[in-house]
Amino acid sequence: MALFKQSSRFEIDPFTDILFNVLLTFTFLFLVVLLLLNPPAKSGIIDPKAEFLVTVAWADGDPNDIDVWAQGPGGATVSYRRPQAGLIHLDRDDRGISNDSQVVNGQTIINPLNQEVITIRGRSPGEYVVNVHYFKSQDKAEVPVTVYLAEVNPKLSVLHYTTTLLSRAGQEKTAVRFTIGSDGKVGSINQLQKKLATQI
Repeated sequence: MALFKQSSRFEIDPFTDILFNVLLTFTFLFLVVLLLLNPPAKSGIIDPKAEFLVTVAWADGDPNDIDVWAQGPGGATVSYRRPQAGLIHLDRDDRGISNDSQVVNGQTIINPLNQEVITIRGRSPGEYVVNVHYFKSQDKAEVPVTVYLAEVNPKLSVLHYTTTLLSRAGQEKTAVRFTIGSDGKVGSINQLQKKLATQI
């Protein structure tokens, strides 16, 4: 009998139970609303305003100057001499070690990355040619140059990837040629050689 009386002191009031469940529900809903108001940031997402990206890169810290040349439909050619023609843009002219340093607060900071990027900001039908040109050599060494062509929209997709070896200053090679059809689709990807550096 004593045991029964002792356990009855811990009976739960139904009102307290309902109140606790309501409080738990409000707390859960508050957390859901908080998450919806402040979604987590997506790291590593790049949203370029382009249809295609052509990235040309060579070894970090390499002192040699490699240039990219691109030609679109109608013969408009883009290079360091003319960084924009129609829908084709050269985003940066990288000159090896020549323009890779800057002074910040009295200290020289060196960026070893060697990379040039061409953006194509539309889908004009016709042929596109991308060449790499060994503009200037600092050490007379061969330079392997990596070129990749990526379609950005509707999602990022690498269409072509190649490494081209440039062995001497003045040498030019076609890294990739492709066509865009009237339907906006890419076709005829090849490396048939065509000179561009002497056309401007």
